[in-house]
Amino acid sequence: MSMQIRVYYEDTDSGNVVYYANYLKYMERDRTEYLRERGVDLGTWQNQGVLFAVVEVHVQYRKSARYNDLITIETELVKCTRAALTFKHHIFNTEKEILVEGTATLVCIKAATLKACRIPDELLKCIGKGV
Repeated sequence: MSMQIRVYYEDTDSGNVVYYANYLKYMERDRTEYLRERGVDLGTWQNQGVLFAVVEVHVQYRKSARYNDLITIETELVKCTRAALTFKHHIFNTEKEILVEGTATLVCIKAATLKACRIPDELLKCIGKGV
């Protein structure tokens, strides 16, 4: 999965470079679209009491994106267990240079208890990791 995002002024710090935490937002957007492309609507699952919580993130910042840059975020699912999903993210500039790379691990939780639970089989089948 990949998506392009234009860097807006609101995304930048006083030096007109993307504020570091905004890269996490970009990764979140692409993860959401990755799942949506595979038939997983997180809102629908939330209504059924199934949530995903980020429990671990690793990010390496290599180069800065600046105001008005067009960046590309690429996402892939690299690990799937019965209760967690781990995604790898790469963010590139238009010259295909890696700006940021990272991983994010999400755990499936029950909305009522906020405790970890198994990922529903139907959801696993949508992402191609069916049981």
